[in-house]
Amino acid sequence: MAFGPSNFLTDKEEIDRRVRTALEMVGIPEEDYEKSPFQLSGGQKKRVTIAGVIAMQPEVLILDEPTAGLDPVGRDEILESIRKIHRETNCTIIWVSHNMEHVARFAERIIVLGGGKVIYDDIPKRVFMKYKDLERIGLRAPEVTYIMHRLASAGVTVDTNCIRVSEAADNLLGILGNNRQE
Repeated sequence: MAFGPSNFLTDKEEIDRRVRTALEMVGIPEEDYEKSPFQLSGGQKKRVTIAGVIAMQPEVLILDEPTAGLDPVGRDEILESIRKIHRETNCTIIWVSHNMEHVARFAERIIVLGGGKVIYDDIPKRVFMKYKDLERIGLRAPEVTYIMHRLASAGVTVDTNCIRVSEAADNLLGILGNNRQE
């Protein structure tokens, strides 16, 4: 963990402070600070790796499929850690992912690349509105987008711009609530 910061800092107290802050930020408990990496779970190893970079206080953090190979709980923990890092450090995070559910839930901006060119650069809701165009380049929108469009095709008046399960649930509960009042 201290390898990166020790390459450009000589104050051992500052290095230790940065390492501890980074480990706290990614949710590693203090009792695990001295453990060998071989004693850590897959999710903990990924978080420690991210913390090692965060300890260097970068302005930009680039993560390529940071949740690959993790179970659902581990994926959510990593993604929440990444969100926390962004909020607390204002570090720009560039995150490469093919999991559109996670992108819809966590991204503030999506840049879709295809054929070496930027195809879309916008907020998630606007990018996923073009779900059929995304399919043509090999990407899918979040599953909830397809569900809401199927419901609309079946004559249910739903918001087809829902990209998160929570949005769709709120929309459907609102519809059910309105129908019960009639």
